[in-house]
Amino acid sequence: MSQLVWLSDTHDLTWFPSVDTALKEPDGLLAAGGGLSTERLLAAYRRGIFPWYNAGQPVLWWSPDPRCILYPEEFRLSHSLAKSLRNRGYSTRVDTAFVDVIAACAEPRASGPGT
Repeated sequence: MSQLVWLSDTHDLTWFPSVDTALKEPDGLLAAGGGLSTERLLAAYRRGIFPWYNAGQPVLWWSPDPRCILYPEEFRLSHSLAKSLRNRGYSTRVDTAFVDVIAACAEPRASGPGT
């Protein structure tokens, strides 16, 4: 049986338990606590772990299984998707407004509390 791991701000900020130990219920809950330092966030994202929690509560760290991970080098554009992109006025961009996106993610929701 898996147990929830509590992280500390005073120990190794890059350490996380194995994603194989994430809880089945709720699906993918791996750890709680710790902070949102850049070092910890980068270490988490590199392992397929992300924070998701409510304000005023401990940070909850998640890694649901299965999790969708996209590898750009493995992406193959189908003929039908290529046609849709050509004919419907879509554009695809990467990192063209990174700072703006991060700032917008930090703004309160128009529909209620939270970010």
